[in-house]
Amino acid sequence: MSKLAYMVVDARSSDPERMIEYRRLAQIAVAHYGGRYLVRGAAYETLEGSWQPQRLVVLEFPSMEAARKFYDSPEYLAARDARSGVSDFDLLLVEAY
Repeated sequence: MSKLAYMVVDARSSDPERMIEYRRLAQIAVAHYGGRYLVRGAAYETLEGSWQPQRLVVLEFPSMEAARKFYDSPEYLAARDARSGVSDFDLLLVEAY
């Protein structure tokens, strides 16, 4: 049985208007590959360390394989192209316990 997988993203953007199209395309790709948003830009509090994400996003996928298929998909590639040049992402994929 596959374990769930979580994608954790620190999204930084210099052009919020261009990110609208990225978000639209990304939502379509996430749903297509069985993912769902758990956190998307919600308030957060740093309890230890110095991590201060601009926009924190957490997604859940049915498996690591599904998450990788999403990330490498033509649908998400179109979304990544839409944010090219105006954003930087730190993105981590982790398998559930």
